[in-house]
Amino acid sequence: MATRLRDIPPLRSLPLSVEAVRYNRVRLALRRLANPLRLELPRGIDMFLEDTSWLCMYGESEFPLVEWAEFAPSGRALHEPVRCVMHLYHVHAGLISSTSLATMDALLQARLAEKRR
Repeated sequence: MATRLRDIPPLRSLPLSVEAVRYNRVRLALRRLANPLRLELPRGIDMFLEDTSWLCMYGESEFPLVEWAEFAPSGRALHEPVRCVMHLYHVHAGLISSTSLATMDALLQARLAEKRR
């Protein structure tokens, strides 16, 4: 999925750190549930999780909104944040980025809990 984005330049790219708990939960979900993994977020946003990127796209049009990529997990302890780059593809992508991550986290917690049962 993320390979198709290489033809679309981001409006802006920002260095960022992702919380360790969130990063570790995504890695666990990719191992236990599916890889790649698709999540349906509110407002018609789909989130695609892969080893190398987390991508939010706007539903059927598949218009990219925001992507977290270039994760640098090596050399860190499990409790330390992971550096990455956030690529913004839409003018208002920054407004949905934190909400998207929080919703993703809640959905993954629920799916992983269901899998344990």
